[in-house]
Amino acid sequence: MRTLRLKVKPGSREEALSEQEDGSWLARVKAPPVDGKANAAVVALVAKHFGLRKAQVHIRSGASGRSKLVQLED
Repeated sequence: MRTLRLKVKPGSREEALSEQEDGSWLARVKAPPVDGKANAAVVALVAKHFGLRKAQVHIRSGASGRSKLVQLED
């Protein structure tokens, strides 16, 4: 198991996941922060980046904010 600290920027022009200098990650997603769409996009983006299934990626905290803790299952 691995836990990532993510900062999410919803409504971006392109989707990307990049590691920051402080060890956290920046997730840019196209989806708006409405009805959980941005959270679903974050899960899909993280899963794709790390070669996991979406079911292996869980938002542990911060579901309603821009800063999130995301847990990855092996």
